[in-house]
Amino acid sequence: MGATTSEGPQLRSSLGHDLRALRRLRRMTIAELAAATNRSVGFISQVERGLSQISLRDLQRLTEVLDVPLSWFFINEPAPPGERGYIVRSADRRQVGSREGGLIEELLSPDLGGTFELFRSEFEPGAEMPAPQRRETEEAGFVIEGELELWLDERHFHLVAGDSFRFHGEAYRWRNPGERSAVVLWVIAPPVY
Repeated sequence: MGATTSEGPQLRSSLGHDLRALRRLRRMTIAELAAATNRSVGFISQVERGLSQISLRDLQRLTEVLDVPLSWFFINEPAPPGERGYIVRSADRRQVGSREGGLIEELLSPDLGGTFELFRSEFEPGAEMPAPQRRETEEAGFVIEGELELWLDERHFHLVAGDSFRFHGEAYRWRNPGERSAVVLWVIAPPVY
């Protein structure tokens, strides 16, 4: 079961693990996150390790700094006991990103554990990641709808619905050149969120 804040909402039991994963994804140290939220390093460390409860006010500060919606950490509908850790219902997907930012990613994996993560990524028309990014991961994707340009190091690929890709450790960037959203099923191993 999830933890309870002092205000009463039901939090995911994986809050500490998820917080650590998001902090690392944002390439922040515990000290940087503590400073940005006006909390101590010890407090952030204890929350990440599941040793401390967190207030809703502190959680709101964390979500602002980590750029995720507050709902990321809350249980939408508790999964039936036989489904926990196995099944994610469409109404219970956690989202990262925003339409204003050009990319919304929905976590399709039951949690942030395991050896890979599965996302439904929706790229808004004209959205792009202009600066290449390199991760020590193997990533693969399948374009469900729309089109997506993908650069891997110096190679450029134009992908349309039905195309798929895989890369490992190359610097990558993307752009949606189309006039409608591009939807991609994206797999990342090991997990980065």
